[in-house]
Amino acid sequence: MARISLDVMRAYLADKQRKKALRENSVSVRTSFGLLLNELELHRRFTSSALVAFRGWIPENGWQATLFFPETIQPSVDYSRDRQLPNPDSGLHTICATFHQIGIHSYYCSPVVEQTDATDTIKWRAVQLGLPVQQAYMAFPENIQGFQARPRRYNFLCYNLDVKSIPEVTVPEEFSKEHLRVSFQNHFMSEMSDVDGIFWGNQYTYPVEIKEKTAAKDNKVGPYFGLDVGPFVKLAFYAAKRGNLHSVFVVKEIDTPLDRNLVNWWIITFEQMAQFASWNPISGGTNMRGGGSTTIKIPKSEFSPMNLATLKSL
Repeated sequence: MARISLDVMRAYLADKQRKKALRENSVSVRTSFGLLLNELELHRRFTSSALVAFRGWIPENGWQATLFFPETIQPSVDYSRDRQLPNPDSGLHTICATFHQIGIHSYYCSPVVEQTDATDTIKWRAVQLGLPVQQAYMAFPENIQGFQARPRRYNFLCYNLDVKSIPEVTVPEEFSKEHLRVSFQNHFMSEMSDVDGIFWGNQYTYPVEIKEKTAAKDNKVGPYFGLDVGPFVKLAFYAAKRGNLHSVFVVKEIDTPLDRNLVNWWIITFEQMAQFASWNPISGGTNMRGGGSTTIKIPKSEFSPMNLATLKSL
């Protein structure tokens, strides 16, 4: 038996040397969004969060991207080397086929644990999805193509996370994603970013950006929600690929940053957002790496309430 306990997962995320500053409220809002989809009975149309790796500028093609969907390591499950690796469900295959059509490769990654509660013995296996022929699992990350290998190991550890505020049910997913990210970036040069999830609509496939926000006010724009320029560009990247891939921005509106009481859920497509976003960005708060951010103002009036009817219209 080879398992990773919940306490070890928490300790890994709370490591004071972890490089990526995970935000507790980002984890919480993704959990809330998943619970809302469960209430609306649309959870089968939504994948859990993933990672996207950008592999540098290619002339005539721009930035290229690869998606990784990690299997969530559950504390009660044995991940010994001789276990049968899972076959991803058909819904994820279909979503990845959409990405493949526009040149974005997608992989499902499954763990193998060699020693109980030893996170440094977790090895990942990856299988490419979205192809017409079933692929075999391969060692990850060394068999992923198109990225420049690091000349020497880079220890991706710095910053820390207060895990006390993370719901227990969410810890395994965040741990799995973070361990996969560190495994990849220790091996390859790349930019990596979160994908909060992917929604499979009636018409299109939608990468989802989810944020918790209070509505701000501007004399020219009126009430608005802000989005940092980084996530805005990421949504623009998906939209620029065209095909059946679109993107949406979801806002969980709260009353105050202190009380965090829910006001409403809002949603807007990138096409709508691009038409009505202010052309004059403003200085925002602290970004994920501790520096200053630039914020795009999006009028609240252009958002739609996120309910069953709105989601079914996508």
